[in-house]
Amino acid sequence: MIAPNPASLSNENAQAALSRAHRDQPQPVLIAGAGIGGLAAALALAQRGIPTHILERRPAFHEEGAGIQIGPNGTRILRQLGVADALYPYVGVPESICVREGASGDELTRLPLGRWIEMRHGAPYWVAQRKDLHTTLAQAVRADPLIVLSMGFSVEEIATDGHLVAVASGDGNSWTGKALIAADGIWSQTRTSQFQSEPPQFAGKSAARSVLSLEELPPEYFTPETGVWLFPGAHVVHYPVSAGRALAIVVIVDDEHDDDDWGAPVPPAWVQRRVPHCAQSLSDLLSAVHTWKRWALHTLPVPRHWVRGPVALLGDAAHPVLPFLAQGGVLALEDAIMIADAIAGFHKDIPAALKWYEQRRIKRAARVARASRENGRIYHLSGPLARARNLVLRMAPPQRLMARYDWLYGWRPS
Repeated sequence: MIAPNPASLSNENAQAALSRAHRDQPQPVLIAGAGIGGLAAALALAQRGIPTHILERRPAFHEEGAGIQIGPNGTRILRQLGVADALYPYVGVPESICVREGASGDELTRLPLGRWIEMRHGAPYWVAQRKDLHTTLAQAVRADPLIVLSMGFSVEEIATDGHLVAVASGDGNSWTGKALIAADGIWSQTRTSQFQSEPPQFAGKSAARSVLSLEELPPEYFTPETGVWLFPGAHVVHYPVSAGRALAIVVIVDDEHDDDDWGAPVPPAWVQRRVPHCAQSLSDLLSAVHTWKRWALHTLPVPRHWVRGPVALLGDAAHPVLPFLAQGGVLALEDAIMIADAIAGFHKDIPAALKWYEQRRIKRAARVARASRENGRIYHLSGPLARARNLVLRMAPPQRLMARYDWLYGWRPS
């Protein structure tokens, strides 16, 4: 449901709106941000009979975005939210992860996905374009009568008395609710204003992304697998999306340029200069790409606190992670389920509910962030350490290597 313009509050700031709130009337949960985490949180709360109001700063959703890998811990949640069937026609279902040495193209290991991982964890491993996942969630949100979506609303002010919370935009429009979930991304204004957090720090690396249609692909890339190519200081990942009709490609390299642009165009030469000499088949793939979008990678230590009274952080606003485990979007889905369970279980004491959520999520997020950093370090090794890594990958049983991530993919709400 699309919200009407809050004209009656058009001249009120957040504090004034809070003082005017009708405390004897039911209040929705406010959600700042309509990304994957914000939309999923609204759907999870609606399933528990709790109304929400999503406030999105963008006037309209953009269609672009990187690919996204959704492990069993994420697809399990999509089933719970009732959107898995709608997304399925747009996903790829890779049978394996083929890890190669980038310069020679030699196969180091082939890690099982497909039927193996679905049997092990009770849910499949999917890959998709992020825009397809977002569109599916947004369609479900718009169809739910318990969810209101306001576009073009930037949360500039927040006021709370410990029980209710009010937000105001720069033009004075205001809304009140019984809680505020800040799902407004790595550059979260809510985190900055309410938690006095340090800004994210540039990681010294950037990623470039593109999508090639099947007609543009070299024939060897028609296979249903995720490919990972390892280089000193760089790696390339690709996987089928759009039900196998296209290939998402991501290149992560050392870089010196920091900015907060999620989709800055860069020429093919930018990628070619930064990827070391590579095997001919990968060179052919990269040469087929004529349009790249770049974004700088940033880190942020997991804050000690995600909750302040009726205000809570979710997803990248709380715990941005480097993309070396492909878990950023999935962690937001996990947060969404847990915060909905918390609010439903402690509906008369929202601050206690949010503290319960924080206590059950903060160690998990910190562990995933550490594992992601370590994976990136291993991916980008050089010299003798890279040769030792390659030997381990060649010698270790692939199923045993994948079993090391049971803690990640086997997660369930508790």
